[in-house]
Amino acid sequence: MFTMVGHRVAALVVLEFSLRAVSTVLSLRKGTHSSQLYLLCQFSLGCGVSCSLGYLQEGASHRTGNLLLSVGLAALLTHYVWRLACHVSTMYELHCKERYCGGCLFLLTTWHGIPQLLCNALTVTFAVANLAAVALINRDFLSTSEAIRFWTPLTICYTLLVIYMQEEELQNPTKQMAFQRVFVRMGGLLILLMTVGRWMDIANVLISLAGEIWCLARTGTMLEVCREQDYSESLSFSASAFRPPQAAPRAPLRIPGGSGSPRGRILKERSLAEEDGVARRP
Repeated sequence: MFTMVGHRVAALVVLEFSLRAVSTVLSLRKGTHSSQLYLLCQFSLGCGVSCSLGYLQEGASHRTGNLLLSVGLAALLTHYVWRLACHVSTMYELHCKERYCGGCLFLLTTWHGIPQLLCNALTVTFAVANLAAVALINRDFLSTSEAIRFWTPLTICYTLLVIYMQEEELQNPTKQMAFQRVFVRMGGLLILLMTVGRWMDIANVLISLAGEIWCLARTGTMLEVCREQDYSESLSFSASAFRPPQAAPRAPLRIPGGSGSPRGRILKERSLAEEDGVARRP
């Protein structure tokens, strides 16, 4: 599917997701994160890898062989990761108790660093993909005026789409809303390319739409889990941020002359009455 998508549409998909991801990260409160981006970036990540490989290997003497080698390495990595995922989903609990499986023990000791590792890998991948996307798009323009005529409506359209989708996501965070956002994004991209693009780009947009829907359909359950997790984390963060500070414990009252003397008994009764009055005060 990624080989069928043209470089122009793939580059636009990468740029759109990068803008959406940056906007989502900036809109989050300090100390919170969005785990949904790990699932929503699947098709955009594939387009980014395709753009990066196409740009970096353009003009190489053995370009086709290099691309086939990249596909083979990716398939090998996918095979081993899939085997590890199947093994962990069935034998993780038993092997962690028995303490004899290296893979399960490695995940048991390093699970807390996996999200940060994924985040760093995605950041590097999309940084390279954005540079390749901009270079691939600007390559088709013969003059600066043509590039400005293309980038100006593109920037305005993407900015308005990101603002609209974030508002809709905050008001109605459901699975149907995720599919609706895909149709809105691809619809805006289709209208834009009908104005300043080519006819082949329209067919590539339809292929991208099918790819986005396929990725969302496969990750529907995990996306719902991540959405609930992000919502609970935001609620707990808000509750801890607005929690009133606790009063410091009062030091014990020192009564001169001891508590057994008449003066000591009077002072002790007075302090107890004051504490009782403070406790009953609304």
